[in-house]
Amino acid sequence: MDYQETLNFLYSRLPMFHRVGKAAYKANLDNALWLDELCNYPHRNYKTIHVAGTNGKGSVSHMIASILQKAGYKTGLFTSPHLKDFRERIRINGEMIPKEAVTQFVLKYKENFEAISPSFFEMTSALAFEFFNKEKVDVAVIEVGMGGRLDSTNIITPELSVITNIGFDHTEFLGDSLSKIAVEKAGIIKRGVHVVIGESLPETKPVFKQIACERNAPLFFADEIFESNYSLGLSKRHQYFELCKLNSSEKVILSIDLLGNYQQKNICTVMCAIELLKRQNFEIDNSQIETGLKNVAKVTGLQGRWQILSDNPFIICDTGHNAEGIAWVVKQIQGLKYEKLHFVFGLVNDKDIRHILKLLPVTGDYYFTKANIPRALDENILMQLSAEAGLRGKSFPNVKIAVDNAKKNAGSNDLIFIGGSTFIVAEAL
Repeated sequence: MDYQETLNFLYSRLPMFHRVGKAAYKANLDNALWLDELCNYPHRNYKTIHVAGTNGKGSVSHMIASILQKAGYKTGLFTSPHLKDFRERIRINGEMIPKEAVTQFVLKYKENFEAISPSFFEMTSALAFEFFNKEKVDVAVIEVGMGGRLDSTNIITPELSVITNIGFDHTEFLGDSLSKIAVEKAGIIKRGVHVVIGESLPETKPVFKQIACERNAPLFFADEIFESNYSLGLSKRHQYFELCKLNSSEKVILSIDLLGNYQQKNICTVMCAIELLKRQNFEIDNSQIETGLKNVAKVTGLQGRWQILSDNPFIICDTGHNAEGIAWVVKQIQGLKYEKLHFVFGLVNDKDIRHILKLLPVTGDYYFTKANIPRALDENILMQLSAEAGLRGKSFPNVKIAVDNAKKNAGSNDLIFIGGSTFIVAEAL
């Protein structure tokens, strides 16, 4: 098998949740544990940090990895989904896993995969764990795929668990209330392992406190320790936050190259996590924190978070894909100056579509489209539902045509925003 044949095997033979949805979901850890034994428990040979949450877990994972790398640690990073290249999911010090390593892994275990039919994500997690071990990383930041308790990554015992926040997403799997979803996310809390919760909510705080207590896991709520203020605002390539430690006079101005306004919450979670790692003998100084945050995208290769694609016309894309994420995006759009808004928009079919549509600005021209995946919502159905919500626009059969039409219609002082789904952004990129 060459690399392309390997990818074809992964995509066609193994169900992939992000493409097909519910059919790929495994409600147990049986295959993950079986694969772990098959690979001889590779994650036990290096330190790990486990990151879950409804929104922000990707950004937080990349920020922590960037800081650790700048502090001199050989740092693995496992995230999902990818935008342009499968290998984005598995990186060491920002470098993607080599194609040969992917092919060798699949060849090595192909017969085993065919015997037990693991999911795409189960197999990819095993690949990441084994690759990090083979390359002798010092530490690996592991992002949960979905949920926590039953996620394939939840076979590790990390140095630190991080749960960014709780919101409504994947409710058909995780539950229809914030407290039920919190139980699933809290499944990553391990006995005796420190845990950071990014946001304390009345519905979820008791859940985290109870589970952490049962597992004797020291619990920290980041928003009760740090506060982030939008200090010096946003430039074209950086934004600046004044970070205050509550009940203290400590303040610091931090520059970050991730431009989404929602990073204001994420940065508190990251700083709380870094403080706890320092207590556990990770050697990280303030200059390394500042440099790591200032160069997250450059160091880790992160894309799709309020990413500027063009200055004339001004084109931005963002992977926010549920109600909370899209609400933050809309708020940031409203703070920009432009003559006319062109909104290239598509959704997957298992979201709370009507709720999301109510959040969108009614003044824009919409270019309704769909990504090339089975989960994509048909662009004409999306246009019809959007019209009921007071949004006007036209439908286009694919992302490229939609973006091309937006560019053709946009003036030099207009704004084009591309989003609604990770896969819309992926195809735009």
